[in-house]
Amino acid sequence: MYYPLTIPRASCTIGQVMKSSIHPQDYRLVVFSDEQAGFAFLTKSTAQTPETIKWEDGNEYPLVKLHISSASHPFFTGEMRFVDRQGRVDRFVQKMKMAQQLQATTKTKKTAKKQAEGDPKSYQEILREQQSELRKQEKAAATKTE
Repeated sequence: MYYPLTIPRASCTIGQVMKSSIHPQDYRLVVFSDEQAGFAFLTKSTAQTPETIKWEDGNEYPLVKLHISSASHPFFTGEMRFVDRQGRVDRFVQKMKMAQQLQATTKTKKTAKKQAEGDPKSYQEILREQQSELRKQEKAAATKTE
């Protein structure tokens, strides 16, 4: 059987005009620069920036600095390069070192405390000692009654 495709109509009907107050009007030429890859391109944008750069055509344009672009992103380059944004990895490594140092100091404090108190016995060791003492007492009581 043949089922015709039904395509939903757009919510905008013929004759309607887009809202004029919600779309930006101040488009201008802006240079976007990926400093890690040494890649820059000129396009229209509404991005605001105080920095400017002299472009290849001799004119001066506003400059927007990028952390990652198509020239440095691993998906587009095919390389598995590691990009560290604003020292996040360094901060993580520093936190890990501090945590390991804290862990080591608490461990040494615990061992020092155990040594100062003497080796504490485990629950099982205490039970075994009590059971052996009870057996000795029972044997002593049994030998006295004989």
